[in-house]
Amino acid sequence: MTKFTPYSAALLTALSATTALAEVESLDPIKLTTHDWTGQIITTTIMGEVLKQAGYNVEYVQADYIAQFAGLKTGDLHVAMEIWETTGREAMDEAFATGNVVNMGPSGMEAIEEWWYPAYMEKLCPGLPDWQALNDCAMEFSTPETAPMGRYLGGPVTWGGFDDERVEALEMDFEVVHAGTDAALFAELESAYQREAPIVLWIYSPHWATAKYDGKFIEFPPYSAECYNDPSVGLNPNAAYDCGKPTGPIWKVAWTGVADKWPGAADAIKSFDISNDVMGDLVGKVDLEGASVEAVVGDWMSANEATWSTWIK
Repeated sequence: MTKFTPYSAALLTALSATTALAEVESLDPIKLTTHDWTGQIITTTIMGEVLKQAGYNVEYVQADYIAQFAGLKTGDLHVAMEIWETTGREAMDEAFATGNVVNMGPSGMEAIEEWWYPAYMEKLCPGLPDWQALNDCAMEFSTPETAPMGRYLGGPVTWGGFDDERVEALEMDFEVVHAGTDAALFAELESAYQREAPIVLWIYSPHWATAKYDGKFIEFPPYSAECYNDPSVGLNPNAAYDCGKPTGPIWKVAWTGVADKWPGAADAIKSFDISNDVMGDLVGKVDLEGASVEAVVGDWMSANEATWSTWIK
């Protein structure tokens, strides 16, 4: 996991160009949430530093991905820059229904989060990427701790995703083991890949991993909202989540009071837009090249003033 610390003064100093500070509606801090994966911290920091360029006071608050909605509903937290359609839809819809949280539009990134395996595993399990092949090859994916069950390395428990429920609903001969952190997840992938050791794990995109490693996502039965909400729908008539994960936009959401208290900031947040390719490159600079989030965001802002300056006009 990339450690996040506030560094606004250093970042602003690093920018090669300055933007005239606009008169803002309130100097109370806008609280942007940060989580436990590098891309989200980068996304949030770009937005926060752009808002600072416009004269707003910004505070970064570490928060749990799903539990943050409690703070967004009360206004104790203000903006979440990445809610993934793949894992956050249910929590997002529940929060919208209260009237206290609003959708600020897509981030420009499209989310994929699913089980993934390295291409070399197809030699041991030729039925891949069909999910049903996993049961036939469970022993090939097992570890001494899980044998004879296969081992699936999931993301941190706080990410959601219903992997435990999926394994049970599809009667898969697999045990779900959750990585403690984002960094631990990809460190284990790197280790396994170098040794061509058996592994199937949670991979998400945008991320550098899908470009660095040769592999494929498992093809589960297609996702539908009914599959998640109605046990009678899908292969198992007695269980929900008997299908793959959804795909779709990564959304920005906010406490409904943001538009009233900081309307200019709300417009800027709605305007934020970045692509999967750009974000994957930025994450790779931090995770693979060892650059700091501060340096990566500063370089991006210096090179892209023509883009982000339009967000705060």
